[in-house]
Amino acid sequence: MVKYTAQPQNPTKSCKAKGADLRVSFKNTFETAAVLRRMSLTRAKAFLNNVLKHKECVPFRRFNGGIGRCAQAKQWKMTQGRWPTKSVHYLLDLLKNLESNAQFKGLDAENLYIRHIVVQRACQMRRRTYRAHGRINPYMSSPCHVEIIAEEKPEHVEKPGLKKKLRLASQKRKRLSTSWKPKKVKTHKTTYSAKKRKAAAALAAAAQKGDTSVAVAGKPKKKGAQTKPAGKKATTPRTKDGKVQKKKKPADKAAPKKKTEKAPKKEGGKQ
Repeated sequence: MVKYTAQPQNPTKSCKAKGADLRVSFKNTFETAAVLRRMSLTRAKAFLNNVLKHKECVPFRRFNGGIGRCAQAKQWKMTQGRWPTKSVHYLLDLLKNLESNAQFKGLDAENLYIRHIVVQRACQMRRRTYRAHGRINPYMSSPCHVEIIAEEKPEHVEKPGLKKKLRLASQKRKRLSTSWKPKKVKTHKTTYSAKKRKAAAALAAAAQKGDTSVAVAGKPKKKGAQTKPAGKKATTPRTKDGKVQKKKKPADKAAPKKKTEKAPKKEGGKQ
């Protein structure tokens, strides 16, 4: 009996296929098989045929040393990719074998998806290469084992009397729960200049109406408070040339100095 690394959940609704000691590169087959995981059988066959026609590429995620970049790898959110023809041919043969096993068991091949696919290293095969000065170096190949398990997609049957609940991701659920809530509008603090403008507007409106009970801050004055009569604005005094006339500062009256009596000079020289 052939051993597999995994067993299907429902053996009656699944099929298997396996290849041992396949003489194909392990690394290239590993990367090609990793793309087929969780794919439907029809999509996997179409993808491998597209790789042969260079319409799609195989992204190299693990064994990507020295692998060139290609634009087709953007489909898989990668930058490095190749078109391993030999590995694709081997995997296409295995998928064909898998489909015939499914038909033998009476399964619907169009409803199958690849649930399990594994590529393992096989025992290396030895060859030799001849070098200079009569030396011989090993020239090893890296074969591999491949196993595939496909299952039918389960049918989802709705329970009677129960509504289907939408399963949303946590981030999307948070976004939906908070999007309808009204946002709190913060009132901006009025600055000193804004207060002055508001008071000036209130004064202008009061002057037009002839209301003299408006104070400087825009509030009505208390009863009994005197208000200045509204008249013309005070103009600055100007000279004939039109220059602003400077105000003369009042001279400070200095206190009268006390007269000090001088000492009389002594006659004659030094005594």
